[in-house]
Amino acid sequence: MILKYFRHFLVLGLFALLLTGCGSSTNPTPTAVDQAQLVDDAMATIQAEFTQTAGAIPPTESPTETAIPTETPIRTPPALPATYQSSILHPLDTPHSYISDSCEYLKARWDPNNSAPGTVVMVVMHHSITRGEVDKLYQISADDLRQLLNDFHEQGFEAINSEQLAGFLETNEKIPARSVLLVSDDRHYAQYFNNNFRPFYEDYGWTVTNAFISHPDTIQLIWDENAALAAEGLVDYQAHGVIHNIPMSDNSTDEYIMSELQGSIRGIQEHYGNTPIAIIWPGGGFGLRPIATARSLGYRLGFTTNPRGPVMFNWIPITDAKDEQRPAFIPEGPMNDPLMTIPRYTDTIAGAHIDEVRIMGKEAAAYAEQNKAVELEYYDILCAPTYGAIPVLEP
Repeated sequence: MILKYFRHFLVLGLFALLLTGCGSSTNPTPTAVDQAQLVDDAMATIQAEFTQTAGAIPPTESPTETAIPTETPIRTPPALPATYQSSILHPLDTPHSYISDSCEYLKARWDPNNSAPGTVVMVVMHHSITRGEVDKLYQISADDLRQLLNDFHEQGFEAINSEQLAGFLETNEKIPARSVLLVSDDRHYAQYFNNNFRPFYEDYGWTVTNAFISHPDTIQLIWDENAALAAEGLVDYQAHGVIHNIPMSDNSTDEYIMSELQGSIRGIQEHYGNTPIAIIWPGGGFGLRPIATARSLGYRLGFTTNPRGPVMFNWIPITDAKDEQRPAFIPEGPMNDPLMTIPRYTDTIAGAHIDEVRIMGKEAAAYAEQNKAVELEYYDILCAPTYGAIPVLEP
């Protein structure tokens, strides 16, 4: 652009000079000095125009190099390991999980303030205890029961109550690493509990859970004696129906199911001051409709008479298909609610399974430790942004 203006003014100046040289003959002919002066004047004019034009043109900025952003690496979450399996269980009795949210499960599992992986619970059913000869099904002698409870203590087990078990199974609340829930079925006088369970309550603080039949015709003395045990804390009273001797199933009427479940709640609230959270299914019977009704009334746990194995957090052994070799065992899988179909060992066989339960707890702990890094990486990538970091150990 500047060059263009320079050429323009130079041409005009020379053109003016030529016009001057070609003027009328009456005008004096300029001398060489005069012509040189005219060129100088033209060049001065051109220089002035050039300076003015150059000042009006904004300076051209040097291009700057655009920074290329560094790409954030995309982290791919690893696949979660399979559920721990035990070869000790019957082949048809497989562990089922019940927490569908993997992030919720992993946060509870690895919270150091909760129960450690491998924490295991045996649920044991006591149906009849005799101080004489055993002459009934599901009956155990008082001496054998005492030996069983001593064996539990020697193997590092501690007794818990139903509220503790619910907290453990639902959110992995801390309980002893080896725990046992002692469930005594049916109504009993205070002497039954004092003779068989009080020594362990006094020595170790062990409570016993009573599956109480809340029939309105119950002898008043039984209500009164058990109310005293409830107030003391020795016995934890949970539901076992009202009529009781007719198991609940999907063939039961809605009225019967409701009367059995709601009647238990009313009886225990009235006489013992607590609201039951567990239904110990009378006769071991259950079904989709009884379970749905129990859930609607606030029950959190349900117990069968199927001795399939111990339970751990998000790990309950049940079966999906009927077993022809064990026809009395109702399949729990179709109920789709493992917390409402928790297995129970009978007291007559529990002692033979203590070592097996200890082994399963150890194996589950080792398996969890083996997969800890993978599970924590999965949680950090997919869960932490929404659920927050895994908590730290509280003082």
